[in-house]
Parts: sequence; structure tokens; C-alpha cells
Amino acid sequence: MRKCGQRFQVCYEPWLMDVEFLRKVPLFEGLTSAQLRKLMGALKKVTFPGSSHIFKEGEAGTSMFLITEGKVRISKMVPGIGEEALAILEKGQYFGEMSLIEDGPRSADAIAHTSCELYELSREKLDQVMFTDKELASVLLWTFVRTLSARLRETNDKIRAFFALSSFGPR
Repeated sequence: MRKCGQRFQVCYEPWLMDVEFLRKVPLFEGLTSAQLRKLMGALKKVTFPGSSHIFKEGEAGTSMFLITEGKVRISKMVPGIGEEALAILEKGQYFGEMSLIEDGPRSADAIAHTSCELYELSREKLDQVMFTDKELASVLLWTFVRTLSARLRETNDKIRAFFALSSFGPR
């Protein structure tokens, strides 16, 4: 299917727009256009109405998500307090990638903060793509390592700040 602009008759293929979207996602930096097209074939487009759960803490995780439209809230339920929002993610951001690396349960809830359109990448589909393209696998795995390392460092900084603040509080 081709779509053309009226003024200059500029035509594009819809999949090309999706590849350009992927190119802007930090997780896929360093991938070639051919590798992005392979990856595009492994993605499934899904939608969620606002306030609906994409996944819940404790559930088995088998896929990650890329936000193409809308906002997603990552949160945890704190006993005696209620929902504690950890992050609000927007277009171009991703979440749930830990489930592609480990078999553990989801560590937080992901809730559609607004109605959302997402790309879902399952572990099974990613494994198939990485098996057929070892260079793509290497680039992605190193990017996962850097992402998880940065998030761990950020968490450590927050814990350090929390303890610093709590040591000055009333006793």
C-alpha cells in the first residue's frame, strides 16, 4: 500500500515509517536498516485503552514493549499507601525488557496512563531474529547490558539519596 502527499507527490511505504521510528529508539542504536527491518517483522502492534493494565507485577514476563503513541505508567503497589508511580513513559521509550533476559516475574505494573499504541516484542520472536543475525544479537545484547547498568546506577543513586535524607529526619 502506498500513500502519497498531495503537494509534492512524496510517496512512502508504511513499513519505512516504522523502521524510522525504531531507528530513534535508544535500544536499537547501532542497528543497520536491514537489521531494523528484520526486527520490524518480529513486532506486533497492540493497543490499550487508558487506565488498563498492560501487565501486573508478579506475572510471568515474556515480552517487552515500545511506545508508539500515548503514555505508560510504571508503578508498584505499596502496602498501606497504594500505587506509587515510578515513571511515566512516552513515545519512543520502552519497558519490560528484563523479561527478554531473565525468566523472573514482572517487577512492577505497567498501566496505560492514556490510550496507547505499542509494539510488542516477544522473547520467542527476538530469539528467532537473533539466531539468524549474530551481529544484530551482539549489538542488542550489549545495548541491553548498558540499559540495565544505567537503570541499576540510577536506582543506587535514589537509594543513597533516600538514606541520606532519612539520616537527617527526626529520631
